[in-house]
Amino acid sequence: VMIVGLGNEKSPEVLAAADQIYRDLQAAGVEVLYDDRDERAGVKFNDADLIGIPLRLTVGGKGLKAGALELKLRRSGEVRALPLDGLVATVQAVIAGEVARINATVTAETLG
Repeated sequence: VMIVGLGNEKSPEVLAAADQIYRDLQAAGVEVLYDDRDERAGVKFNDADLIGIPLRLTVGGKGLKAGALELKLRRSGEVRALPLDGLVATVQAVIAGEVARINATVTAETLG
């Protein structure tokens, strides 16, 4: 999972929220990177794709005001809003779903 903070340098709320989400995910055993560089959003998104990050969480001011983050699945390109409440459990469920999908694909190809 990669966390991308948008407007970190201008918004202490975004920075604080992204930092907390990072700590919460790490504490739950989720392997997570946090891109807090002072770069444009497109650069951060592109870099996440280039290094093959399967799930990207985007933390921005608008989303925080709405009580949600944006999740993007690299495999499908699916983008959806995730509520902040229960975020760690939701991310863990998404990861488990992706792992199950991969295992099913490998099993089908092996048996197929």
